[in-house]
Amino acid sequence: MSTLPLRDPTLLETRALINGEWVGSAGTYVVSNPATGQVIAQVAAMDIDHAKGAIDAAHAAQPNWAAMTGKERAAILRRLHDLMVANADDLAMILTAEMGKPLAEAKGEVLYGAAYVEWFAEEAKRIYGDVIPGHARNSRIMVLKQPVGVVGAITPWNFPNAMLARKLAPALAAGCTMVARPSEQTPLSALAIGVLACRAGVPAGVLNILPNRRASEFGQLLCSHPKVAKITFTGSTRVGAILMEQGARTIKKFSLELGGNAPFLVFDDADPEAAAEGALLAKFRNNGQTCVCANRFYVQSGIHDAFVAALARHMSNLKVGDGLREGVTTGPLINQAAVEKVETHVSDALAKGARLTIGGARHPLGGTFYEPTLMTGVTQDMQVARDETFGPLAAVIRFDTEQEAIAMANDTEFGLAGYFYASDLSRVWRVAEALEVGIVGVNTGLVSTEVAPFGGVKQSGMGREGSRYGIDDYLEIKNVVIGLAAR
Repeated sequence: MSTLPLRDPTLLETRALINGEWVGSAGTYVVSNPATGQVIAQVAAMDIDHAKGAIDAAHAAQPNWAAMTGKERAAILRRLHDLMVANADDLAMILTAEMGKPLAEAKGEVLYGAAYVEWFAEEAKRIYGDVIPGHARNSRIMVLKQPVGVVGAITPWNFPNAMLARKLAPALAAGCTMVARPSEQTPLSALAIGVLACRAGVPAGVLNILPNRRASEFGQLLCSHPKVAKITFTGSTRVGAILMEQGARTIKKFSLELGGNAPFLVFDDADPEAAAEGALLAKFRNNGQTCVCANRFYVQSGIHDAFVAALARHMSNLKVGDGLREGVTTGPLINQAAVEKVETHVSDALAKGARLTIGGARHPLGGTFYEPTLMTGVTQDMQVARDETFGPLAAVIRFDTEQEAIAMANDTEFGLAGYFYASDLSRVWRVAEALEVGIVGVNTGLVSTEVAPFGGVKQSGMGREGSRYGIDDYLEIKNVVIGLAAR
């Protein structure tokens, strides 16, 4: 078992947080470093009875938490933010060890997640209602916004710190309580947030975190339990659809951030060097393992060769390796299934006429490392253009006209993020409005921030995280009509 050099070893918690207590279990499971295969920890494998107890605790704690003033909840969340920032190095170390991304990138994720906690700490004080002019002389109408209740949160492995922070922050700010199920592959980051939440003064039962290996059973319980009012989930479209079906009988509210197949368009009037730099960020952040990663690169004929050359040059400077080592920019893929998916996309494209520019094979380091790969001559009928790769593969498709590019970009059931590079102002407006996505990056490869709404259209989900809109999904709107006595 590896020992992480943490300044505060107590952040490496392996038990579940239920009703303010750290609870073990009879069974455990192994969490390993995907870069080295070393065992990091033996984590408690919680069962369904534990989950039911956590739901009961969250339900019991919710009225008192909601009764607190927004300012009181804000103060606790602000303390959590400050603790996350103060312990960012340790949180990043835990994250890199269990997920694999480079340490600098992991610290960026921690600070990104903390920014959501800070943002919604401030929003807790600004949950405004309304007064509507009455429909009759002897009545008045008020609109109240109140918390939905207990929230079930299911978070993924690729951003194990930020995805929990991005969900718990608006939920707790609104006065909801939460039962969270982190990915079985990366539970340690979530549990470390739980440690800091307790130190920040989050009351018992308000935040419950249960590591386990029973994803489908836990999901079904959260979706069917009458005390759970809402589900927030980040993951695949397939699983999101299953959760919606399971939650239909009890009419659950849902916030879903699902799969993507992001297009990245480069027009002739773009700067090829700037576009290549943006493409590197949009494609290779987290080694291509993000839902907003660029998956399909549509490049206009006049700039095609210059862009490909610039991107290949930038990609050649990527350093693949263990994320805990100095200078590494690109870590491993999460598991062998992820490697095999990249291999499938590469082989399918080559069989149908695509060409390799760089990469195209497993990395000499072995394990789940794969070479950053650039392909040209890709067409719409290839698997890489239809399915999200979730790995370090950039597939370039040549186009001639703006209309052609938009049609190909929108030819997918997904609609989370899209990117394009152009300098003509009229084109910028046309393309930004025409792309069927929830998030558009114009001349930038980075689109996610706590101050802007994050979410997709079509089969990429529903609801928004971040910004002033992000708290709305955790609130009910109540209409209060007051009849006035006649004078």
